Amino acid sequence: MNSFLKQWGEAANTTLGIFWMAIWAFALGYMISSMIQVFVTEKKMQNAMGKDQRKGVLLGTFFGLISSSCSFAALATTKSLFKKGASFVASIAFLLASTNLVIELGIIISIFLGWQFVVGEYVGGILLILISWLLIRLINPKKLIKKAREKLSEQDEDEDDSSISWKKKIKSEESWAKVAKQYGMEWKMVWKDVTVGFTIAGIVTAFVPNSFFQTLFINTGNGNSDFGFFTILEHIIVGPVTAFLTFIGSMGNIPLAALLFGKGVSFGGVMAFIFSDLVVFPVLRINAKYYGWKMSLFILFLLFTALVGTSLALHYSFDLLNILPDSSQVNIQDQEFFKIDYTFFLNLAFMAISGYLVYLGFFKKKDLMYMKEMAPKSKLLESILKYAALICYVWLAGGIIVKYLL
Repeated sequence: MNSFLKQWGEAANTTLGIFWMAIWAFALGYMISSMIQVFVTEKKMQNAMGKDQRKGVLLGTFFGLISSSCSFAALATTKSLFKKGASFVASIAFLLASTNLVIELGIIISIFLGWQFVVGEYVGGILLILISWLLIRLINPKKLIKKAREKLSEQDEDEDDSSISWKKKIKSEESWAKVAKQYGMEWKMVWKDVTVGFTIAGIVTAFVPNSFFQTLFINTGNGNSDFGFFTILEHIIVGPVTAFLTFIGSMGNIPLAALLFGKGVSFGGVMAFIFSDLVVFPVLRINAKYYGWKMSLFILFLLFTALVGTSLALHYSFDLLNILPDSSQVNIQDQEFFKIDYTFFLNLAFMAISGYLVYLGFFKKKDLMYMKEMAPKSKLLESILKYAALICYVWLAGGIIVKYLL
């Protein structure tokens, strides 16, 4: 019993500790994302992307890079761009860039995994786009694309305020109130995923033995890092399959990715796990609702194939350059989380800024209506996540009481 209580306390402390490490990064990323979404409209993006495929891919990648990292927001914007005339490949480029090349994800990865994974994330994001583009050109699914556009044409869509220049918007208090509301929406979209993801990371760290990971990912443990091709391939395939069965988004998955790497999973396998936020079941279902099941399954095949190719290319490229990261440098369990350092002061600063945004958007300008389109979430899955998050809070409260008061 004492052993369980000790592990419970350690699990709760680890969860709160890794979240404390990431507060300022979440806040900074979502502030940037919110500003971009208010000041750069979808219609302006679509007009800039145009009809030329090469230009469309380049600009789709750029606009995705400065857009939101939330998968559900990215899916809705991608659907809008595709419906308004952007090519299918440019739309896929936007989708991949907005979930893999965004600033906030890179910051979170740097905190938990180090610079090699940040480089892998951004280089890998570009490789995902290029491989997807190549596959689309080779397969040339014209009928699927045509049917997807026909299905979208049946759906209504609101127009945005693209007539107002961004220079005027940036000087307007009302626009900044919209930024504040979007910032609140960003947190509302991810709080359940982040809560569940970080809590699971703490629980797994404290309770799950290394033998479990050695069974799931072959040839891990015992400091082994000299993996053969088929071992790396197994890690790369198991990573996305594991992610497919969860509801946790990319931001909530990063501590789990750090945990996997610390347990000995290969660099390629961990990168595949991080890239898997677009091959999970909720995304498959949303794409089916937008474009039909055939197109949704094609997108799943496209992204999974690109993911496997990209992860293999990254692993062997980093190995060739002798810059594969050392798993012994990543250990989220033994860190001293709560201390007076740059994280402490950054957290205080961004919590103060967040407080001002809450005041501006939800008190001073509380009557201002502003709502960005989101992909349709499953009510059942959202209810499951909501209750899971509430259970996590009870678990964390109990664990902290056990660790510090008993």
